Amino acid sequence: MPEGDAVYRTAKRLREALDGRVLTRSDFRVPRHATADLRGRAVITTVSYGKHLLTRVQGGVTVHTHLRMDGSWRVVATGRPAPRGDVVRLILANEEWTALGLKLGMVDLVPTDREDRVVGHLGPDLLGPDWDAARAASNLRGDPRRTIGEALLDQRNLAGIGTIWRAETLFAARLSPWRSVESIPPGDLDSLMTLAHRLMDASKDAPLPVTTGDLRPGRSLFVYGRARRPCRVCGYPISSGEMGEQPYERLIFWCRVCQPG
Repeated sequence: MPEGDAVYRTAKRLREALDGRVLTRSDFRVPRHATADLRGRAVITTVSYGKHLLTRVQGGVTVHTHLRMDGSWRVVATGRPAPRGDVVRLILANEEWTALGLKLGMVDLVPTDREDRVVGHLGPDLLGPDWDAARAASNLRGDPRRTIGEALLDQRNLAGIGTIWRAETLFAARLSPWRSVESIPPGDLDSLMTLAHRLMDASKDAPLPVTTGDLRPGRSLFVYGRARRPCRVCGYPISSGEMGEQPYERLIFWCRVCQPG
């Protein structure tokens, strides 16, 4: 599933194509909004919140979308044919550009002043202007016996982190994903939230997630996707496994030497 930095980049592409331009086409290919028509309205902006996208349109309407596992937004020159079949869930177009929402996991229309209906349950956004590390740390402490690895993926604690940034943040902090939240000193938990923000923020404008500083293929990350390969720091083989209760278990990568416990 695309994580906060990837969704941030998607929002940027949509802003470049749609902001300030009047919609000449709006085609909602989901049953609950099949009759919705936003033609003639200007798009104000698109912002990301964690893994969610909010496209605000003139008249106090917000188009909420979520990519989930398979979704994406593609921007093409207006006039080019859209893909055939049922992959296209939403089309927003102006005279110059057409944004195609492909295999979107969620498509909603909500009043702009009630966006809390779709994102109000989320913790602070790692890449948001109002990021609050102290609030995120406090949310994590709400379930002290949970593993830090599981707690970091709970979007109610903080929004935007997924399996990539969980693995890379915990490695950078030298924390085992299997440690309980209560076993981590409060100051270290606060520092972990600051670190998560710093790592993702530094990568948000890169073409892919990067923590090593090396953008060459296969060299951008320390532990994610590197099971059984040597740790870039100590040389010990990277471990991998599944974390979380079924059916919500997710892959985890860590170094047993650099992240003891």
